[in-house]
Amino acid sequence: MARRKRKTSFFMAGTYFDYPALFLVLFLVMFGLVMVYSSSSYMARIMTDDAAYYFKRQGIIALLGIFAVIVISFVRYQKIRKFNMLIVVAAGVLLLLVHFAGEESNGSTRWLSIGGFSFQPSEVAKLAIIIYMAHACTTQSRALHSIVETFILFIPPILLIVPIAIENLSSAIICGVIMVGIWFVATPKVKYLGIFAIIGVLGVIVFILKAGYRSNRIDAWLHPETSENGYQTMQALYAIGSGGLFGRGLGQSIQKTGYIPETHTDMIFSVICEELGIIGGIGLVVVFGILIWRLRMIAEGAPDRFGSLLVVGVIIHIGFQVVVNLCVVTNIMPNTGVTLPFVSYGGSSLLFLLIEIGLVMSVSRQIRPYREESLTAPREV
Repeated sequence: MARRKRKTSFFMAGTYFDYPALFLVLFLVMFGLVMVYSSSSYMARIMTDDAAYYFKRQGIIALLGIFAVIVISFVRYQKIRKFNMLIVVAAGVLLLLVHFAGEESNGSTRWLSIGGFSFQPSEVAKLAIIIYMAHACTTQSRALHSIVETFILFIPPILLIVPIAIENLSSAIICGVIMVGIWFVATPKVKYLGIFAIIGVLGVIVFILKAGYRSNRIDAWLHPETSENGYQTMQALYAIGSGGLFGRGLGQSIQKTGYIPETHTDMIFSVICEELGIIGGIGLVVVFGILIWRLRMIAEGAPDRFGSLLVVGVIIHIGFQVVVNLCVVTNIMPNTGVTLPFVSYGGSSLLFLLIEIGLVMSVSRQIRPYREESLTAPREV
């Protein structure tokens, strides 16, 4: 007599929870709120007559995001797999809407506005690519060993990446790195990785040549002291240098008073270094490093391949974006407009990063602690 397949509920109680990882995320969010207020209060008072304007908006999103983390952590992440293509399609529709009804800012059309809040659909695309790739690399593992079939598997993410690259090349690069990174962890084919890297570099060059302002950013990177577009980079470097070892003190930045453009978004790390010094900047990097390490532990202990790759995608997203932001602020690479995860002002970025953390917490809930390994109960997949 055939055994009936046991149905599992959509929600779960779980026997384990990674509190260290959650604490690190909450610390970064709280620290980010403090620095958003510190870095934006001067300009916010001038522009809106409310020094806490950006702080309040970011705080609302932070509360929504933390609520999302709690709710999603109780959802069985395996149930999300059946919606992977639906999420990809939804992200694609939002990206198309940007081109027809999006808001323009700083020469780029990247935002949709709903109820007074603007968000970037590219953040939805990052989440969609993580879920899709984790699912595809789990269900089509044999196809990963063929470069042709791998390219076919890449088609849905690429259809999201191309429209993003038209207006936001940096986000498109992050999406591409997430896509290839999850695939590489699933099947480490170094020779294929080289081919994908060459194709990616050629694609980046094409999009740089199509938009003149991107070439100007490269000139500003190579010659910030003489380029017309090197002002932001130079002011950020002045801020980092003037902070010294221990900084001027929280709230005492001079460069944030109209010298550095976008102090509370892309360049917030320069204000952190000016106010808290190199020690404060290094401390923040250490916190990010510990968070990545904790996420890696969750990925290694995940009860199935899909959960492990899901967490790997989040690791790649956070880790790569941190590296890119820090390299931009210190002029190691051209300005890309990438925010510092959990810290920079940006509602859509913070909200969807916290949604990703919710998925990670969901995976951690199904990890059996070492003390339970001796139990004979079968592990649910």
